[in-house]
Amino acid sequence: MPLRVNNLRLSIEEPEGNLSLHLARALGVTPADVGHWRVLRKSLDVRDKRQLQFVYNFAVEVHDEQRIAPHRAGGAQSPVQIEPYDDPPFTMPEPGKEPLPGRPVVVGSGPAGLVCGYFLALHGYRPIVLERGTPVNERIHDVQRFDAGGAFHPESNYLFGEGGAGTFSDGKLTCRGTGPDVMRVLELFAECKGQQIGKPDIITYHRPHLGSNRLPAVVKAIRRKIIAHGGEVRFHTKVEDLQCDEQGMRGVETSSGLIATPLVVLAIGHSARDTYEMLARRAVPMTAKPFQFGVRVEHPQTLINSVQYGPKHAAYEDQLGNADYSLVAHGEHDLFTFCMCAGGHIIPSVSQEGYFCTNGMSLSKRDSPFANSGLVVTVPVEAFEGTDVLAGMRLQERYEKKAFELGKGAYSVPTQRGVDFVKDRMTKVIPPGSYPRGKLSADLREVLPPLVAKAVKHGLMQMDRRWHGRFLPDAVLTGPETRGSSPVRIDRDSQSRESPGVRGLYPIGEGAGYAGGIVSAAVDGLRTARAIIQRYAQVEG
Repeated sequence: MPLRVNNLRLSIEEPEGNLSLHLARALGVTPADVGHWRVLRKSLDVRDKRQLQFVYNFAVEVHDEQRIAPHRAGGAQSPVQIEPYDDPPFTMPEPGKEPLPGRPVVVGSGPAGLVCGYFLALHGYRPIVLERGTPVNERIHDVQRFDAGGAFHPESNYLFGEGGAGTFSDGKLTCRGTGPDVMRVLELFAECKGQQIGKPDIITYHRPHLGSNRLPAVVKAIRRKIIAHGGEVRFHTKVEDLQCDEQGMRGVETSSGLIATPLVVLAIGHSARDTYEMLARRAVPMTAKPFQFGVRVEHPQTLINSVQYGPKHAAYEDQLGNADYSLVAHGEHDLFTFCMCAGGHIIPSVSQEGYFCTNGMSLSKRDSPFANSGLVVTVPVEAFEGTDVLAGMRLQERYEKKAFELGKGAYSVPTQRGVDFVKDRMTKVIPPGSYPRGKLSADLREVLPPLVAKAVKHGLMQMDRRWHGRFLPDAVLTGPETRGSSPVRIDRDSQSRESPGVRGLYPIGEGAGYAGGIVSAAVDGLRTARAIIQRYAQVEG
């Protein structure tokens, strides 16, 4: 039986060509006793600044397991842990028997919608993927014009268009979940130009990163696969209403006309507020849910490198690239970092005219002189200042509108130095930063709910103590950061993954409240495709 070897720690200077020797030594066998092996996971441990380490997990076959030294088999004397490797293989079901009288429609081409559409197409279901925005190449130009001070495009921006919000979200492929479905999604991304020679392996590295400049190629490649397998992708096609009755779905009304269909996959993303309102009017079962709200903090990247890599940081930067970080400050409401972008840029994450919020991104080289991260609080439902299902969305809109007004309609970002926020004073001189459309000095409490402002102040001081006084002095806050997750969950049955109120309606991804990033959204799309395939027969002709 294959074995799993966890927690093999090596200096970052150790050549990877010697991995098999270290693996044999960890098992207490000779290199000749080691059969086929592969790296399952590789991560960087920066806690000991005197010696940074890579930490490896392996799957390995040993010709004679009896030869493994007893003290090596995960005992107290060894940090290495050894156990049977019995992860199940990735599988998809045979097509079901229930007839599907029409092609399924997937609403949205973010990670959830694209991956769901791909697996449906691959297995013969000929899906129609609808995207309200533009193809990704057009979208890139619209975003670049906006960053340069141009007009806002309501259907082609940082949040709407092919690839969804994920296209301009830094390209982090982290996921709390593990297992064959996660691995299959990462393999799909790698197949679709997501792997780059000389870069960390996105399948094995603990915190893989593509970069916003590489994601468009991945998005286009998945779209081409959908089409090659009999699917269809339609752009500039906004879903405006659902056609349904007591029997279930009958079709979708779009900006381009009615599309008859008995099955609709809703992969709308967490910013399709007009779609949420339509679903509420249609009485589609939804539930208000907690979501993340806060600010974005920016530092010089050299500071982050020195804190994370230690006194030899200059020597490590070429080998490891710019450093990232993760922090949590505990309190009445915990403040935590979110979507940390090493060598990144702060961006106007806007989906509606007259509203403003921030996000972060970085390119594959992560070579900006600045690092930024969300600093967010999970806002509980009871703090939404309303009781209807869309109360959380209204809370977002209230503060985003205020931020837009502070910026005098120019999409300038409200800005305050961290030390000034903590001391309740305005910032007189704003330091340089990465935001493209200009900054303005503001009291960020004006764009934060009191609960969030209190947690940010408490958390900043705690994080500064954690970094021995190095976090606050150069911290520059911008905000608000409101789109970390959806304030709404579109209800679905845990087994069938279908809406309990509308037969044939399948909510998926971040917009439905079931994911929190590119990979988790894509996995959610894959699993819904599996549920549809298991239930329905393939679509004919």
